[in-house]
Amino acid sequence: MTRRDFITLLGGAAAWPLAARAQQPVMPVIAFISGRSADASARYVAAFRKGLNETGYVEGKSVVVEYNWLEGHYDRLPALLTDLIGRRVAVLTTPGSTPSAIAAKAATSTIPIVFSVAQDPVKLGLVNSLAHPGGNATGINFFAQEVAGKRLALLHDLVPKAVNVAVLINPANASSAEYNFRQVQQAAPSFGMKIQQVLKASTVAEIDAVFATLERERPDALFVAGDGFFDTRAGQIAGLAARAKIPAAYQQRENVEAGGLMSYGTDFADMYRQVGVYAGSILKGAKPIDMPVQQATKFEFVINLQTARGLSIEVPPTLLALADGVIE
Repeated sequence: MTRRDFITLLGGAAAWPLAARAQQPVMPVIAFISGRSADASARYVAAFRKGLNETGYVEGKSVVVEYNWLEGHYDRLPALLTDLIGRRVAVLTTPGSTPSAIAAKAATSTIPIVFSVAQDPVKLGLVNSLAHPGGNATGINFFAQEVAGKRLALLHDLVPKAVNVAVLINPANASSAEYNFRQVQQAAPSFGMKIQQVLKASTVAEIDAVFATLERERPDALFVAGDGFFDTRAGQIAGLAARAKIPAAYQQRENVEAGGLMSYGTDFADMYRQVGVYAGSILKGAKPIDMPVQQATKFEFVINLQTARGLSIEVPPTLLALADGVIE
């Protein structure tokens, strides 16, 4: 072997690892966009990953997930989506965030979108129909028409003397706020309730101001509309409600775990799992146009007995029997 041949051989050997690395497939990227905060979402992220795993994808090994936490700042969406679409991520997922779903649909007609929204996705313009989405978006509709009424009914059963109800909405999440208010307004008379006032908050300071108003106006109960920003402020809202001694009904378990009185709504962990399943299915080749919008089927009712005692509320045994979770 000549010296020249030996050097050529060494050069080829040195290049092998580089060639091997170059042949490694690039992992697809899923963009995860949430109106919530990371700290308030660990359980839901775990459920999303579980859904991906069910389709054969493991984060960090066969797929990259980029988490984007808006924390209620929906004004960040245009710049964020411009960046994600410019990088041509494989899938956009918007679990539990109606503003993100609407913005994503408006921003791209090619990148697949997996949403989960409280309202009818047809009326929101996300799909043509539930059975035949007809575009680049599909996902889960997690809010049935009767959920607001059911939550009010349970609140009425817990606080039967409650007549005047205040409703807290986030005006920055306009479509969800309007929908929630309309549902509560329609359901309230069925339980002998009436809407005393509608209060609006989209910042921490505005939440404080809302409860200053509530302490002056003294409604019998508070209905907190489902919203990602409110979820990130679960501890603040529950603490202020306790200080004002106002029984409040929420959409999610985490609000009750933070000290809220009761919640009734979709099992969000299962909904996030479904989003993960759909995202993984798209990575495997499924097309949103062929994937019907799923309807949420799991709902949960949670009561905080310690909060009930602090409000001098005696929880009937029938409600305890109905509860999916009781916090002592």
